[in-house]
Amino acid sequence: MRRSILLTPGPTQVPEEVLVAGAMPIMHHRTPQFEAIFAEATKGLQYIFQTAQPVMIFASSGTGALESSVVNLLSPNDKVIVVVGGKFGERWANLCKAFGLNIVQLDIPWDEVVSPALMEKTLKENPDVKAVFTTLSETSTGGVTDIEAISKIVKPTNAILIVDAVSGLGVVDLKTDAWGVDVVVAGSQKGLMLPPGLGFASVSPKAMKMMETSKLPKFYFDWKKALKNLEKNTTPWTPGISLIVQLNVALNLIKEEGLENVFARHIRLSNAIKAGMKALGLQIYNKSTGSACMGVLCPEGIDGEKVVKLARDKFKVTLTGGQDELKGKIFRISTMGNVNENDAILGVAVVERALHELGYSFELGKGVAATLKALV
Repeated sequence: MRRSILLTPGPTQVPEEVLVAGAMPIMHHRTPQFEAIFAEATKGLQYIFQTAQPVMIFASSGTGALESSVVNLLSPNDKVIVVVGGKFGERWANLCKAFGLNIVQLDIPWDEVVSPALMEKTLKENPDVKAVFTTLSETSTGGVTDIEAISKIVKPTNAILIVDAVSGLGVVDLKTDAWGVDVVVAGSQKGLMLPPGLGFASVSPKAMKMMETSKLPKFYFDWKKALKNLEKNTTPWTPGISLIVQLNVALNLIKEEGLENVFARHIRLSNAIKAGMKALGLQIYNKSTGSACMGVLCPEGIDGEKVVKLARDKFKVTLTGGQDELKGKIFRISTMGNVNENDAILGVAVVERALHELGYSFELGKGVAATLKALV
C-alpha cells in the first residue's frame, strides 16, 4: 500500500525511529526500568515546554489535558475569560460551561486573533476573574496568538493564564517560564511527532496555589495525585507505556535538532508553502497565520472539500478541510512535526494538480516554482 503523506495539523507524520520504538516489547509500569524511562520523559518535556516546573503526562488526548486544567484549578461559578476565535477556542468555552463556570467570552473573528489591548480592557472590566483561557495555535484557522504579550497583561493580576498549545508546542516558540505562563496544555500527535494518546500539562507555582482551593469534581485527572506520583517517576493510573517509550525517542530527535532550529524549520517550510499559495493567486485566511498550520481560501467556485478529497484519494497527500463556517471555503495545510522540504514541495504540487482538475485557471508549476525559490 502506498503511504499517504500527512500535511495535516494532527495527527502528524511519525518518524521511523519513533515507529520502531512503539514495537518494543511491553514492560510493566511499576518497575524500576519503566520509572527510569518515565523520568527521562518528564525531563525531556521540561525542555520542550521551556520550564523548570512539573509537566504531567496523561493517557488521554489533548482534550483530556484541557479538561484537567479546568477541574483542578477552579470552583463552581468562578469567573473566567475565554478567548473564542476558532473551533478549539470554542472547546475551551464548552469545557468551562460543562463545569458551571461564569464565562466572559471574547468572540474574535476567525480570521483574526485576540489583541493584547482587548485582553487588557477585559481584565480591567473584570477584576474578579480567576483564569484566562486562550489558544496558542488555533488549528481551525491557522492563527497564532501573541502569548508573550497576553502573559504580560495577565501576570500582574490575580488570574492565571492557561494556554492550549496542543498544535503549537514544539512548533511555535513558547517560553513558559520566561513569559510567566501558568499552565500549558499539549498533546502527543502534533509537533511532538507521536501517535495520538498522550496529554500533557505544565503547572506554575501560582497555578499550584490556586489548585489548593479548587472545588470542581475530579478523579482520573486529579493533579494532586498526578504530581505526587510524578515525584516517584510514575503515574496514579496505568500510563501509555509504549507511547512514553516513543516519546523519549521523539524528544531526543528534537533535542538533536535543537529547539530553536525546530522553530526555524517550521517557519521556513510554512513560508515556502505560503509563497507557493500566493503565486497561485490564493489568499491565506487568518491575518496572524503562523508556522504550524495555514488555512487557504479557495478560489471562487472551488469547493475546499473536493480539493482535500482529490489530494488524499488520487494524489496520496492528506490535507484537511475547513470546519463549521469555513467548511468548503478553505483547505488547511500544515508543516507541523516530521515534515521536510520535499514534503512541502510535494504538498504545493498536489494542491496545483487538484485545483487544475477542479477547473481553476492558472499557470501550472507557478506555485511549485515559488516554493522552490523560497527554499533556495
